Amino acid sequence: MKRTTRVKCAALAAVGTTLLAACGSESGTGSDSVTDGAKVTGAGALTDVEWLPQKVTADGKEYALPKNAGDAHITFESGTADPDVGGGDSGGSVGCNSIGADAEIDGDTVRITDLTQTLMGCPDPIGAFETRFTSVFEGTHKAEVSERDGIRTLTLTRADGDSITFREKKDPALKGTRWAIGPKAHLTLGKDDSVTGSLGCNTFSGKATVKDGTIEFGRLATTRMMCAGPVMKSERELAGILSGKVSYQQEHDSLKITKAPGRSVTARAE
Repeated sequence: MKRTTRVKCAALAAVGTTLLAACGSESGTGSDSVTDGAKVTGAGALTDVEWLPQKVTADGKEYALPKNAGDAHITFESGTADPDVGGGDSGGSVGCNSIGADAEIDGDTVRITDLTQTLMGCPDPIGAFETRFTSVFEGTHKAEVSERDGIRTLTLTRADGDSITFREKKDPALKGTRWAIGPKAHLTLGKDDSVTGSLGCNTFSGKATVKDGTIEFGRLATTRMMCAGPVMKSERELAGILSGKVSYQQEHDSLKITKAPGRSVTARAE
């Protein structure tokens, strides 16, 4: 049995109206997913999975999920729509507002109805992507699930050709993942105990050994470009944290590296 997070929305406004409310989450269980190549074999192929939106195709144009979308995820719970309840057990977020809907799944047909969402003002590009997503998400779709390298892809396509593509959301591996620290700084831990990345302006490389909840950084070799004063200050602070033995905590796609109380940095998987 797999555990999934279901979005429960109470007193939400229907999309396009002016009332909003909050969403919470509750845990539930369901049957294991089943796929057969690129064919959906019923609700089990879609449920019990967190799906990460990848792109929306509308009127022949593709719109990718913005990189700063935050905790974007959609889950599906098959059931019959309740006309007296706004929203439903399916939904999640594409990085800003919470979304709830009813999903009726019959073979490879997915019917999304009663779509509701909170109405926070979301800056672009997340706000623009969310608007396109909700406009395509509601309606009747043909679902196709395929799998490659152990990762499943779900495509929901409406009769007019508009579609949404999702990827199965899995926690990234600590090693081999590029961890972004702000808009420009990043690091990648290699399987050979190496580390490479950028401090925000200058790049670096060196050794980093992961063991028992710690990372021990060796001396980092960096480029020596002259950068703006505030950037250089941030680089020195980051270099100070990425030195010697540090502790780390990984939670889903978030990685917190702590040098000492009050000296830490949080990175996100790209």
